[in-house]
Amino acid sequence: MSEILAHAEHGVLTLTFNRIEKKNALTSPMYAQLADHLMGAADDAQTRVLVIQGQENLFTAGNDVSEFLQRPPASLEAPVFRFLRAIADFPRPVIAAVCGPAVGIGTTLLLHCDLVYAGDNALFSLPFVNLGLCPEAASSLLLPLRVGHAAAAEKLLFGEPFAADEAHEMGLVNRVLPPAEVNAYAQQQAGKLAAKPMASLSVTKALLRKPLREAVHAVIVEEATHFERMLKGPAAKEAFGAFLAKRKPDFSGL
Repeated sequence: MSEILAHAEHGVLTLTFNRIEKKNALTSPMYAQLADHLMGAADDAQTRVLVIQGQENLFTAGNDVSEFLQRPPASLEAPVFRFLRAIADFPRPVIAAVCGPAVGIGTTLLLHCDLVYAGDNALFSLPFVNLGLCPEAASSLLLPLRVGHAAAAEKLLFGEPFAADEAHEMGLVNRVLPPAEVNAYAQQQAGKLAAKPMASLSVTKALLRKPLREAVHAVIVEEATHFERMLKGPAAKEAFGAFLAKRKPDFSGL
């Protein structure tokens, strides 16, 4: 069975992370599937709304660490960057339904969504600094704009998990619900949007996103340049080595 499930109905395309045994950790083939679905839907007049979801106890653990270390993104044409460009440019409303862990890109991709509904069990984290890395997905630009500089700095510099209620208070999440209700509620909201005039939806979204569109693409590239360099550095090697060995990393002197 595919690790990205796609279901289209009544103008709503739903993409579901489906690698549950690996906590929905994202691999290059999964990013490629996501990018292909997004690009296809962007050109499909029948797709009026996009929903991205996991299960009621799991969104995504972020990048698959083993694959990421063995085959890191080699260029801006890598599947992960194709996905980021595709979601940043998606022309119609994007809704995320988030329950359980949303690690790394599991949180930063939400900044490219128009609406985010979370279960009260959702746990967001931006652990880039703790991995010897830097932010990605234009989060260094979009997160401060969404939640304010102080809150963004705290989440990005410390990399500590934060719960759904705090995410809601910060403005990262639109509504918090019981986990069993989140995906259904996202579908309900998507259905409401799909019944509206598509031209109005598309133009409204374009106007909302236009002021930052060029900046978002520029920051995605800038972050990727730093990310690639830092991934080969000693801090990242120590962090990932410690992660795989299940020990605390030692950054003294780094």
